[in-house]
Amino acid sequence: MKMLESFSINEFQKDLIEWFEKEQRDLPWRQDQDPYKVWVSEIMLQQTRVDTVIPYFENFVSKFPTIEVLAKAEEEKVLKAWEGLGYYSRVRNLHAAVKEVAQTYEGKVPNTVEKISSLKGVGPYTTGAILSIAYGIPEPAVDGNVMRVLSRILSVWDDIAKPKTRQLFEDIVREIISKENPSAFNQALMELGALICVPGNPACLLCPVREHCKAFAEGVQKELPVKSKKKAPTALSMAAVVLQNEEGRFLIHKRPEKGLLANLWEFPNHETISGLQAPKEQLGEFLKSDYKIDAKIGQAFTTIQHVFSHLIWNITVFEGEIESSVKETDSLNLVSLKDLEKYTFPVSHQKILKSFLSR
Repeated sequence: MKMLESFSINEFQKDLIEWFEKEQRDLPWRQDQDPYKVWVSEIMLQQTRVDTVIPYFENFVSKFPTIEVLAKAEEEKVLKAWEGLGYYSRVRNLHAAVKEVAQTYEGKVPNTVEKISSLKGVGPYTTGAILSIAYGIPEPAVDGNVMRVLSRILSVWDDIAKPKTRQLFEDIVREIISKENPSAFNQALMELGALICVPGNPACLLCPVREHCKAFAEGVQKELPVKSKKKAPTALSMAAVVLQNEEGRFLIHKRPEKGLLANLWEFPNHETISGLQAPKEQLGEFLKSDYKIDAKIGQAFTTIQHVFSHLIWNITVFEGEIESSVKETDSLNLVSLKDLEKYTFPVSHQKILKSFLSR
């Protein structure tokens, strides 16, 4: 590989790993090399900050300490333990994959690329992370942090948003990874990207591998990595209502089994269209047509904005009273305030309830 011709791989490995072993953060999933805990942590860390993940990880492994326990757990309890982390398909895939490991591999996370990458939700990065960190197998684990670090170290100007560029970096890591200590090497690259070689304004003067960095030598570290911009998310106007019956019970609805926020519970809500009736009236028509419910909808008491990667919800939230009988089903329940705690809500609807209770 031409870009590695003048690159001192052994010296780079030595400087990087020595720094990591001295400066690494004390994180709960680093207490041992249990493949299951490594797996859980890596799934949680996808698209989520370390500080956010720590309490979730500790709570999750306390509730589901082993693969066998998680495999036998009810989905509702698993989702509840994940509540607030978002990207719920991650935990559904983890739950399904763990069941397969329990049944097919006697509860032991497999230690080959072929077997582990066949599990649901386990892509190339997670495969490499588990194999290198838990089993000491020199397999690349390339995420955004690693691509940013190596694009600067080796002055790579390929667009990291493109799949072929990720493949390029996987090939690079296969060449430069420490065969003696792949666990520390991969974690060190991730740690360097998280703490020092950060987006925008890297702390080059603190970098343990600055002497190996072509971007620093050329003064272009702030220009790398190259990343094309994503399409702007679509904004939707929504109306939601916190409805109670005369006993003070709350009406909640379960989302469909597939799609965005699948199987999570929420307060009744509906996309509103400008130019038609006011949002309150559109909401009332929605309750009649979809839930067969008559309701007196009161004043709006808050607005909530929730941003997904591809979508923005702008939700106007009303309070209301149910004026007709409600036929409860598997996906439509009347629930006391105390029992609401048992249900898993997306972050936006957790905020709605918090705002309602603090009026």
